[in-house]
Amino acid sequence: MAEEKSVTLRSPQSRDIVYLEYDPSNLPPPSSGYTRFICVSDTHARQFPVPDGDVLLHSGDLTNTGTIAEFEKTMDWIRSLPHKWKIIIAGNHDLPLHADWYEMNYDRWSTSGHTMPQDRGRILNLLKGKNAQESNVVYLQNELYTFQAREGGRSWSVYGSPWSPEFYNWAFGYTATEGPSLISRFPKSDILLTHGPPRNILDRTNRGDFPGCPTLADTLPRLRPRLHLFGHIHEAHGAHIHPWSKGNVGNVQNDQVEADDVQMTEQSDESSEVNEDKDGVTVFVNAANWPMGQRRREYQNFGFGGPGFRPVVVDMLD
Repeated sequence: MAEEKSVTLRSPQSRDIVYLEYDPSNLPPPSSGYTRFICVSDTHARQFPVPDGDVLLHSGDLTNTGTIAEFEKTMDWIRSLPHKWKIIIAGNHDLPLHADWYEMNYDRWSTSGHTMPQDRGRILNLLKGKNAQESNVVYLQNELYTFQAREGGRSWSVYGSPWSPEFYNWAFGYTATEGPSLISRFPKSDILLTHGPPRNILDRTNRGDFPGCPTLADTLPRLRPRLHLFGHIHEAHGAHIHPWSKGNVGNVQNDQVEADDVQMTEQSDESSEVNEDKDGVTVFVNAANWPMGQRRREYQNFGFGGPGFRPVVVDMLD
C-alpha cells in the first residue's frame, strides 16, 4: 500500500473545505457553523467504511445491474449509516429504475439475474418505503428536495438526476440531441446530483476520452450550485473548487492534485478579489469509489472506498 496522502482543498474564503485524501482515523471534525457532506458514488453493491457527517450523498450506480438482492444489500448498508440524511440517485447500472427502457431491455442481462424483470415496486419500496423514510433516506429521480441538515442550521435544496450521456444503451442514457431539453429543466439548487460529469470536469477516461456532457457544462454558469456531485467515470475520482468570478471552469482533471494539502481553486494570490456571496463558488466532486485506472495504480488500491477512492468529505459554511 502506498503511503497515506493528505489532500485538502479550500475555497478562497474557506467557506468550503474538501478532504479528498485523508487518514480516516485523524479526520478533523467540522468547524462550528459548517454542515458536513459525505460524498460517495459508484458503490456497485459494495460496502466500506464511511466517515460520519450530517448528510450522505450518493450519486448513483447503487448496484451492478439492479437485482433485488443487490438493492437489498445496498439499502441495508445505507440505512445503517449514522448520517441524519441519506440522499441518493440512480445511475446507468441501476437498470430497473429506468422503467420503460427496462421493460424493453432487461433480457440483455439474463446472465446477471434478469431472466425475468425485477419487481420495480419492491425496489422502490426499498428506496422510498417505510424503512427508508424512518432512516431519512431520500431517493431523487429528476426531483428537487429541501432539508435541514442540522438543528438551528440552514435549509439546503438538492436536485437529483440519474441521467448521463448515452453509453452502450444502458439505463438513463440520452443522446446529444436529447440533452439540451432534459438539462434545461434542471432548477437552481444548493446541491446538484447527477450521475454523469460535465464535459472536461473530472471526466477523463483511461483512454484519454472526455465523455462528460457538454450541455451540462454549458448550463453550470446558470445553475452555479454550491456543490455538484457526480461519478460514472471511476478513474476520474477527484475534486475541484471553482470561483465563478474567474469565468468558466475550463478543463480540470484529477492529475492536477499532486502535492499534500493542495488548495486547487484556480485563484490567484489575491483571494480577497473573489466575492463568494456575489459570484458564487462551486465545489465539483467525482466521488466514484470503484478503484480504476492510473489512480488505482498510484495508490496501489484494489478495494472500494480505499486510498485514492475514499468518500469525499465536504464541509460547507451554512
